[in-house]
Amino acid sequence: MAGHAVPHFQNDAGHPAIAIGVKEFMCVGANPPFDHPHIFLDMGDDSEKVCPYCSTLFRYDPALPADRTNPEGAVYQPQAA
Repeated sequence: MAGHAVPHFQNDAGHPAIAIGVKEFMCVGANPPFDHPHIFLDMGDDSEKVCPYCSTLFRYDPALPADRTNPEGAVYQPQAA
């Protein structure tokens, strides 16, 4: 994930839940300009975490690599300036 040490995820499609392959990540909400503060979330020993800003439920799936989501398309790709 070029440019990010910690994976960033977004939820433009409004999915109620997104499976991800990491337990430490950033949620940005929707893509800018509709994003919320980019918040660091850590699942710890749990396998789920809800973003306190956008209420997206993130579920850990160890079968997924850090740069994939289910449903697809939730990896945040910052736009070049």
